[in-house]
Amino acid sequence: MNTPSSAIERELSSSERLLWSGQPRAGVCLRATDAFLIPFSLFWCGFAIFWEIGAVVPAHKNGGPAAAVFPLFGVPFVLIGLYLVFGRFILDARLRQRTFYGVTSERVIIVSGLRSRSTKSLNLRTLSDISLTQRADGSGTITFGPTHPMSQRFPGGSWPGAGMYATPAFDMIDRAKEVYDIIRQTQKTAT
Repeated sequence: MNTPSSAIERELSSSERLLWSGQPRAGVCLRATDAFLIPFSLFWCGFAIFWEIGAVVPAHKNGGPAAAVFPLFGVPFVLIGLYLVFGRFILDARLRQRTFYGVTSERVIIVSGLRSRSTKSLNLRTLSDISLTQRADGSGTITFGPTHPMSQRFPGGSWPGAGMYATPAFDMIDRAKEVYDIIRQTQKTAT
């Protein structure tokens, strides 16, 4: 099993030192956007299932060639509803389980990916916009660079294809302020 330090150390050059490594919180996590998405997903899925039952039962009774085709139109909507209710939480948890963060003497590194390994590297010397969002328990998110408006609607890549809008970040890490301070201090000595 990969540990954060072993996943990041594979990416280091000979002159780099690993100063910190970590991972996002594990398991199913709720985000601020879920205040809207949970009721919406329950409504969507409930309506899609209700519509599908309404299409299948009369079609089954009446028979004929259209009876077999008509209920198929509702299947994609039911699948989308099930993804919104359950699947997005499972996908988000799996993505976070396979994501590793690192701060080195030269850069911040994000290693992630479900099927393939993706590495994002940001040079500390040229990194200008760093923001910290901290929760009461000390956990939080450190964002690198300006935030794209779409990244707030689909945080953590919870919708397929939304990752292209994601701003690089150390998402849902413990002791976020300590990591933020390590980054800021390393930036001062790297210049």
